[in-house]
Amino acid sequence: MRTDDFQDVMHELVAFVRVAEAGSFSAAARRHGLTPSAVSRQVARLEGALGVSLLQRSTRQLRLTEAGLAVLERGREMVAAAQASLRVAQGHVGTPQGLIRLSAPKAFARHVLQAPLLEFLRAYPEVDVHLMVVDRPVDALREGVDLVVRLTDDPPPGMAARALMPVQQWALASPAYLAASAATAGRIRTPQDLMAHSCLPLGEQAGDARWRFVRRVAGKEEEAVEVAVSGRCAVNHSEMRLATVEAGLGVGCVPDFVARDALAAGRVVRLLPDWALDTLYQGTAYLLFPAARHMPPKLRALIDHLAAALAPAGR
Repeated sequence: MRTDDFQDVMHELVAFVRVAEAGSFSAAARRHGLTPSAVSRQVARLEGALGVSLLQRSTRQLRLTEAGLAVLERGREMVAAAQASLRVAQGHVGTPQGLIRLSAPKAFARHVLQAPLLEFLRAYPEVDVHLMVVDRPVDALREGVDLVVRLTDDPPPGMAARALMPVQQWALASPAYLAASAATAGRIRTPQDLMAHSCLPLGEQAGDARWRFVRRVAGKEEEAVEVAVSGRCAVNHSEMRLATVEAGLGVGCVPDFVARDALAAGRVVRLLPDWALDTLYQGTAYLLFPAARHMPPKLRALIDHLAAALAPAGR
């Protein structure tokens, strides 16, 4: 037979390995729920296909021929490889296990994902997580990432998406700054008032110094205002920008999940709460992943865990 016709004798080769390891047709048949005659016919078909004798049969025992010994060695390798393949496949349909590669923006990973990820690792000891923390768009398919966290109002086509939580940008200032600037720059009651104050843009591009605010009623935009801001310091890192705000150097825009603790402690004050800042780093935090007909249990477990942990009612 041709070597590329191996699929025609796969069952027979497995039967031969079973017989050789069990020592008899009867023992192999008992282990696998077959009759001795059925197993014997499978081995005979293999010998006919290969054109060699694999076993020397007697009334008391079976003895492997030289060809049988060589075929048994390779047959065992084939059975072991098949069993390994089944174990890998079972990892995708049974108990959550294996490695998950997850990408997320730096501040979001530190302030939002860290605690629920630690909980997940404790709850699923057979799952490993590789967290890639980057502030750039990640191509899940090209970079071999299973899950991508992205803040957007428009998930990309061709990717499945699970909403995690809304994200807002808050305009903040320290109580000390507001007290010191009230006499010189005035109080901040409208977006236009910011033009008289020291503000902290990101400094990455020219448009960062123009802040757009919208005021919404019943979810619809009622009014939009764009103001040009300036100040002594530009910071494109949200945690450092918050620290600069707390130091009293001006008004800064910070993601709500970064500023929440400082606001609760009174170190900063939220300004213009009736207005929403319209910037790139806001919207909804989504988990993005390649659409697939069958999702591995490990991914389903992590997606469900994060969605439950970060649901707005739970925050």
